[in-house]
Amino acid sequence: MKFGKRTQEIARKFEAMAHEMESSEPAEHDAAHHVMAIVGWATAAVGAVALGLFVGRELRYRYKFKRRTPYDFYSHSGDKMQDVEYSVGV
Repeated sequence: MKFGKRTQEIARKFEAMAHEMESSEPAEHDAAHHVMAIVGWATAAVGAVALGLFVGRELRYRYKFKRRTPYDFYSHSGDKMQDVEYSVGV
């Protein structure tokens, strides 16, 4: 396959970086850096999920608020519970 000059240049840079990584000896600093990177990415992921949940909940509340009906102003209008008098008998 024929690639453009820019693509070939990027491929050569990646090959050079891979060769440097293979030739260098791993040190304790690299291991600590690797662990900290994993912890950092995990923290960022949990933060992104929490932010998404918060924003999603807020958008849903706004959506529901904009589509309320006049009956929503009455007490217990949206409750899913059964009435107290249900199946008491008459």
